[in-house]
Amino acid sequence: QVQLVESGGGSVQAGGSLRLSCAVFGYTYSAYNMGWFRQAAGKEREGVAAIDPYAITTYADSVKGRFTISQDNAKNTLYLEMNDLKPDDTAMYYCAAIQERWLQRPLSFAEYAYWGQGTQVTVSS
Repeated sequence: QVQLVESGGGSVQAGGSLRLSCAVFGYTYSAYNMGWFRQAAGKEREGVAAIDPYAITTYADSVKGRFTISQDNAKNTLYLEMNDLKPDDTAMYYCAAIQERWLQRPLSFAEYAYWGQGTQVTVSS
């Protein structure tokens, strides 16, 4: 059974940094596309960053240059390093996975089959 468990969320001031982690259980991690998504109150879930089995990354324009997605295959863990955080980054952050080697739209939530429970990030001004 596939299970994704996020951690690392919290409250920070604008300009601060956080690192989110997503521990992966139940499958061979390196064979999956992985992504980070977020959902702010009253808004739709949006893709933030994605990484494919070949370590090719994709970022939303709103986070380029500030967020970095990475993975540690040995630890079966996905990361999202978030720097220069802004109040607009406030949201519940989710990691997601799909057992596909290529996605047409890696930042589309519809592409993913497995989801974690989310971790809250709050950025104050």
